[in-house]
Amino acid sequence: MDTKIKNYLGLALISGIVFVIFAGYWFVSSTSASLPPSRTFYVADEGKAVAVPDVAELTFGVLTEGGNNLAELQKENSEKINKVISFLKENNIEEKDIKTQSYNISPRYQYFSCPAPLSVSAKPCPPAEIVGYSINQNILVKVRDLGKVGDVLTGVVKNGANSVSGPNFTIDDPTELQNKAREEAIGKAKQKAQAIAKAAGFRLGKLISISETSFPQPMPYLKSAAFEMGGGSEISPSIEPGSQEITANVSLTYEIK
Repeated sequence: MDTKIKNYLGLALISGIVFVIFAGYWFVSSTSASLPPSRTFYVADEGKAVAVPDVAELTFGVLTEGGNNLAELQKENSEKINKVISFLKENNIEEKDIKTQSYNISPRYQYFSCPAPLSVSAKPCPPAEIVGYSINQNILVKVRDLGKVGDVLTGVVKNGANSVSGPNFTIDDPTELQNKAREEAIGKAKQKAQAIAKAAGFRLGKLISISETSFPQPMPYLKSAAFEMGGGSEISPSIEPGSQEITANVSLTYEIK
């Protein structure tokens, strides 16, 4: 009986030792795999892609000022803004490209100028009084036919808008440009890494990590501005969209062999 117990204890001890050895090996292997290689280097480079913008964004507004009859003032402002929106739709601007950006109502005050009181019993200066209201509504419009931008700028003013800003040219879907810029940046970075490795006398190992940032650099251009806010000019401004540049910056980290 004692011999059997000793045998069982021996087997248990051997099994425990084997388990500890394998556990230690697994721990060392997994830990070393999770740690970055001790010898690494990184390179960075830039890629660019240029295209002509296909969308022009402009903002127009209607500012209406009046007396204390706020309901009447709202009606007047709404009629003016609706007339401008109708003009846009008649010129094939889709509803999805017309967005109300802001709607503000603010009081207008009359302030009193009073002389400095000569005594403690002098009457205080009366507070400011509300003498009317101002309503300002702004609309953001996307014009996809760039040939119509000048006509739209002139038309919104002729139809009641009394403030206009823009156009801001952009690319509606920059994904393809971003991909081209990124591909160029990665290719240039790889060539740089190979050149560095050759010059330094080492071999490139595996690619460990890659990081990237990209951003557009719009370059709008207004050729002429025959455009007046005082009722609108009959001459439409000549609009040139220029070009837009997408830049991608990548950093590659390599293992050194």
